[in-house]
Amino acid sequence: MVKRVRQVPPARRAKAMRGGTPRPRVTRAARSAWLWLQELGGRTIALLTGAVVVVAAVAVTGYFLSRTETERRLPDTRARSYEDVDACLLTGKDGITAGTTAAAVWQGMQDASLRTHARVSYVPVTGEQSAADAGPYLNGLLQRSCDVVLAAGSPEVEAAERAAPLHRTVDFVLVGDSASGSQDTGSGQHAGSGKSPGNVTFARPGDGLRAEVADAVERQVGARG
Repeated sequence: MVKRVRQVPPARRAKAMRGGTPRPRVTRAARSAWLWLQELGGRTIALLTGAVVVVAAVAVTGYFLSRTETERRLPDTRARSYEDVDACLLTGKDGITAGTTAAAVWQGMQDASLRTHARVSYVPVTGEQSAADAGPYLNGLLQRSCDVVLAAGSPEVEAAERAAPLHRTVDFVLVGDSASGSQDTGSGQHAGSGKSPGNVTFARPGDGLRAEVADAVERQVGARG
């Protein structure tokens, strides 16, 4: 008796081999990870998720904070470069309110600052409006090493005029008449500028006050340059 052997076509053999191929490693890894998560339990998964969220939040916050600090350290290329000269204004309680004499003085100081790059600032005298009360405020300006001190207001002018002889290295620009009744302003080599002998300049209130103050401050700053 002759035994017959059945031949399997190559195409069917290849199909059978493909059908028996093991699952890809990625699928097995995903299944293993899923089984591992199931074993951990809901509470553990929640803790891990929270930890991941916290780490991500810290990383994002640190990134933006580092950018903010970098921006703060960057110099402003538009910032003005000032000379090491300070012009300081002492005013009454109204400060530099629009329409006051001090406002015109402040505008003149700003004009001078644009041309000379001197730093300008002002301090109002609060409380009682007297020369005695203005004295401490004036001393504060002198202790701040103000190179040019301006005063607007009768009590402020009086206090500054008293202090001027004691501070010869400081130039004073006083708006108004001399409290001591001196009549030597606007005479001599400084005629028209209101410059009295020494370190005191008097400026007259009026329409030309802004320009007069600007010229006086610019002149004093230039003398220190």
